[in-house]
Amino acid sequence: MLTFEVINELTLKVTCKGSDTLIAKAGAFIAGENAGAKNYSFEKMILGPGGSIGQAIFGQLIRRVAGENIPLMKVNMQGDSTTYYANYGQHVVVYKLAVGETVSVESENILAFTNDCDYSVRFLGIGVLSQKGLATTTLVGRGNDAYVALLSDGNPLVLSNVKSMDSIAVDPDAVICWFSKNGMGDPQIRADISWKTFIGQASGESYTFEWLGNDQVTVLIQPSERRGGISVSVD
Repeated sequence: MLTFEVINELTLKVTCKGSDTLIAKAGAFIAGENAGAKNYSFEKMILGPGGSIGQAIFGQLIRRVAGENIPLMKVNMQGDSTTYYANYGQHVVVYKLAVGETVSVESENILAFTNDCDYSVRFLGIGVLSQKGLATTTLVGRGNDAYVALLSDGNPLVLSNVKSMDSIAVDPDAVICWFSKNGMGDPQIRADISWKTFIGQASGESYTFEWLGNDQVTVLIQPSERRGGISVSVD
């Protein structure tokens, strides 16, 4: 059994009771402690998570094509232990998915997740609009300990319309992830491209992800934008 906890905003603490397996960003381990000889080991995931070899190979191909491929490692834990994970001083956010709950997350914002999460990559079909927009990594809770640890460049902003039913609009290059109960919370894409875009007079906000009030999502946004998106101009 694994549990996740954030330490000092920047570090993930994973407590293991008994034997279990953790999936984490390769190289994210920074420290560990346990009684006796070290009882955990690291194994690079060459093909990534997958239920079978065929699924893993297909998933690897999809992630490479979609730009959602990240190096992952498996942490094999054979007994009680506490291990710690971080990534270049980025802030860490921990969330426990309910059974059937879905988080759609940018692959570079994943720090770790438990085996109670089903992992896949979905195409959104909007890669022309955003550096990371063609596809999204999806984690679905399927067990009682479906923990996810996410990374943010700075303290994230959380927006939700679950109660307010408000519309939400965000910059795709600042999105960390969005949560939905039924996995149907994909955003609509709004592009604002005119002749000014082609003469270098664009506002810098040429496209947005938008969710309407009936979409029922919670969105995490980091106070830092990825380099990407549309860059069209005439010198």
